[in-house]
Amino acid sequence: MSLKYYFILCCSLLVLAACEEVIDIDLNAADPRVVIEAQLSDLNSVQRIRVSKSVAFSESINSLPVENALVTVRDDQGRNFSFQYEQNGNYIHPNFKPVAGRTYVLHVYVGDELYESSCIMPAYVDVDSIGVLEENIFGDPYYFATFKFNDPADVNNYYKYDLSINGAPYRFASALNDKFNDGLYVTHQISDLDTDLVVGDSINVRRYCVDRKVYEYWNEFQSTNPGTAAPGNPTSNISNNALGYFSVASAKEFGLRIEEGGFIEE
Repeated sequence: MSLKYYFILCCSLLVLAACEEVIDIDLNAADPRVVIEAQLSDLNSVQRIRVSKSVAFSESINSLPVENALVTVRDDQGRNFSFQYEQNGNYIHPNFKPVAGRTYVLHVYVGDELYESSCIMPAYVDVDSIGVLEENIFGDPYYFATFKFNDPADVNNYYKYDLSINGAPYRFASALNDKFNDGLYVTHQISDLDTDLVVGDSINVRRYCVDRKVYEYWNEFQSTNPGTAAPGNPTSNISNNALGYFSVASAKEFGLRIEEGGFIEE
């Protein structure tokens, strides 16, 4: 049984325990909304921003790409970075590596409508050690990638993890903060709610240090969406009723292979 189903079970028990009126929502009635997915980082110098429009829940596609948007990012040093359309709603800048400590402002024009957001890029918090932890949960073995580090004292820190298993596309794994462990030696355990890790798996983890609003977006996502067929939309940090998020993060990537009784760093 996967970790996802334990989350579903807990959520189901909470629902059964609450007596609330059932509200029917027409998932096909809402007007299309602009969706902006902008996860910029210093992992490399190629940055991508996707612009699309939402579709009815019953549609066979997830979104409609927007091909004629004007997409720019400006930093607090007065530099402007113009993104050029590539394909499938993706806008690319081939030589833009953001710098920690600077503030970045996103502007996206879709027709006459402006969508904007700002984000401060946090400094990266170095990891002391990485590994793989095996835990026994209800008689079944589960594996977690682990990251141990000293959380900086008296600083609000927010972390986001994306996970790739055996070369598959990266997916969001977890968002964490230091509310209860500020300044302490911390261990983050990262896994995939949908796919159980097993011996022999090669995993890659992207660890981002993000700002508060980006953390709140992903924390809302992970709090409201486990096991749902029709996931809710987290609160965006982009103006004008847009969906999605704008993030400029410091990041590093780690590779591990799970072995019997241990792991190999790749």
